[in-house]
Order: sequence, then structure tokens, then C-alpha cells
Amino acid sequence: MEAIVLAGGAGTRLRQVVPDLPKSLAPVAGRPFLEYLLGALARKGFARVVLALGYMAEKVVAYFGGRFSGLDLVYEIEPAPLGTGGATRQAMQRCRADHVFVFNGDTFLDLEVADLEARWLAQRMPVVVACQAPDTSRYGRLTVAADHVIRLAEKGASGPGLINAGCYVLPAGSLNEFEPGRPFSLETDALAAWAEQGRLACFVSRGRFIDIGTPEDYARAQTELAGESA
Repeated sequence: MEAIVLAGGAGTRLRQVVPDLPKSLAPVAGRPFLEYLLGALARKGFARVVLALGYMAEKVVAYFGGRFSGLDLVYEIEPAPLGTGGATRQAMQRCRADHVFVFNGDTFLDLEVADLEARWLAQRMPVVVACQAPDTSRYGRLTVAADHVIRLAEKGASGPGLINAGCYVLPAGSLNEFEPGRPFSLETDALAAWAEQGRLACFVSRGRFIDIGTPEDYARAQTELAGESA
């Protein structure tokens, strides 16, 4: 299995606590956050990861090199910010399989990979991974019917519900309709359109979900990931 990890963002909300590192290298319990994510992917059966980088890419490359924890690492570095969609489209050109898992580089999810892979093999359509949250306001809320996403809402809707966990399975070539090298949003420009067309499956994960995108959640991760192998 192959994965893309989107780790190109500047992490502006974390800049006050991690001023000199890209967000993916923010230290958590003494280790860069990305170590936890890559270690989990290695344990769950991935063999090759494409790291989509941008801001301070050279620091990530220097730290991890070509292999980590048995994973072959490939780097795709955007010359200018491409958004989540543009970065994913560019990284997909380096993938070899007929589908790829996509992960956000600032999110740890204890994903049921084997179950999700089985779901892909059964349907072979794009999949969004969802998590149940007590308050969806910080995330994109998902409206789901018959195991398909029918609507992706913008951030701001409060109350309990399913959120976009920032993890996807995409068929190879599924973003080829977008011009290479042009910025676009994976969520609003691609996934939302597929949802309207009935072409977006939903997989609800019950695994632990930690997003380090804000200083508050970054502080929480110091405790919650302390016992996690990297």
C-alpha cells in the first residue's frame, strides 16, 4: 500500500509555540510529530510514502532521508503553495498503485487500515474517513446516508456529529481533471463535487484522533501520544 502525507503547510497557528520548524516536525513528547504518523503507517502495512512538502521542506528531508522505519520515502516539494488539492494531485504523479491513502501531516489517526482497504476493494470509489466528534465546529461536518457522504459542510457548524478526519483513499488519476501546478482545495473543489454526484464513500473510524493544528491541541498531544511508538 502507498500513502501520501500532506505536510507542506506553514502552520501559522502553531508559530507561537514552534517558531522555527515546519508543523510536521513539531516536537511531541520529545519526537517530531511526523515520526508518530510514519511509524503508525509502517506498522499498518504501508511500504512507500510520498511526502508532499512546501514550507521548510529541507528540514523534513534532512531529518528523515530516504527511509524511515522500513518505509521508502519519496519527496514531492511544491515550488509555491498548491492547496490540499494541488499538492495531492502533484504527489499522486509519484505513486505506483491503482489507489492511494492520503493523510494530513498534522493529524494522528489510529486508522483501521485493513478494514478501509477492504472497503476500497469492494467499491473502488473515493473514500473520506470520518470520526465522531462532540463538537464539529473546528472541522468540516459530514452529512452521511447509506455509507456515502452527501454533503461536506464548511467549518463552523457546532454540536456533535461526524467530521472529516483528514484521511482519504483516492483512485489513481482521480484528480487529473484539475490542471497540474494550479492551487485548489481537495475538500471544496473535488470531494464536495463527488459527494453531490453520489461518488464519495464514507468510512467511519473509531480510532484515536489527534489534530495538532492549534496550540491547545498541540499541548494535549504531548500527553496523549507520549506512550505511542514512533
